Amino acid sequence: MKAWLEYVAVSLLLKGLGLLPRPLARQLAAKVAGILYALSPKLRRTAETNLRIAFPEWTEAQRDAVIRKMVRNLGWMAAEFARVPKYSKENIEEIVVLDGNENFLDARQQGKGVLILTGHIGAWELSSFAHALYGYPLHFMARPLDNQRINALVNSYRCASGNQPIFKNESARVMLKILKDAGTIGILADQNTMPDEAIFVDFFGKPASTTTGIARVALHTDAAVVPGYAVWDESIQKYRLRFEPAMDLVRTGDVERDVRENTQRFTKVIEDIIRKYPEQWVWVHGRWSVRPKGDPPVYDFS
Repeated sequence: MKAWLEYVAVSLLLKGLGLLPRPLARQLAAKVAGILYALSPKLRRTAETNLRIAFPEWTEAQRDAVIRKMVRNLGWMAAEFARVPKYSKENIEEIVVLDGNENFLDARQQGKGVLILTGHIGAWELSSFAHALYGYPLHFMARPLDNQRINALVNSYRCASGNQPIFKNESARVMLKILKDAGTIGILADQNTMPDEAIFVDFFGKPASTTTGIARVALHTDAAVVPGYAVWDESIQKYRLRFEPAMDLVRTGDVERDVRENTQRFTKVIEDIIRKYPEQWVWVHGRWSVRPKGDPPVYDFS
């Protein structure tokens, strides 16, 4: 019964926001996001802690301003996600514009597949959806949601423009096949990762447990690694889906050294994007939850 009620609530929220005019949907979703954030003391303390780590030189007022915009942007993205059934190849340019797509195309022409290096930045749910409408569908890494009905609903939205999920229990085999066929895979690489799948690399000056999967797959397959992200551009009142040039991989012949060095380089790229658009990253995530042995916990609150 609980799972069913959760599904009904999420379904009504998505469909309700999707029926509203876009400006009203974004405004309402931003207000709801603000209320939920205010009612979540753990999320508030996590965001405040993360920003103190990342920007110790900032004043509290600067951090508060970033948090307010982050919450607003999360609400906006929820509204955009609810409206994806209304977006098509004919109207997507009214919402998302491409920037640097030639970098993606150059990487794709190499014929070894493309790994899109990205994170929970800006409108990450909208970025892959929009790129598929522009004619470039991809596969995306996804962790199945605990509620199967909600999982199916969310993925029906994510896949409406032609994208396909890759779930963790099948990821290695499927990824290798996709890249062998010169396909594209989007990977969110900015979250705390369990130690058995990660190494510690520097992130905003503090060791962060980080997935090695992208580096291992890229080194194994020669797939191009292209940073990509969709951020809100106030000047044009649209999301700008930006692709950077493919990254050069470090290859010394020492596999573990290469994995570490490339993972650090990928993480630095994500950090640089966040520094450029700090209000568009999800600071409520416990990025430094897993600590090196002997280090004290970062989030010493319940």
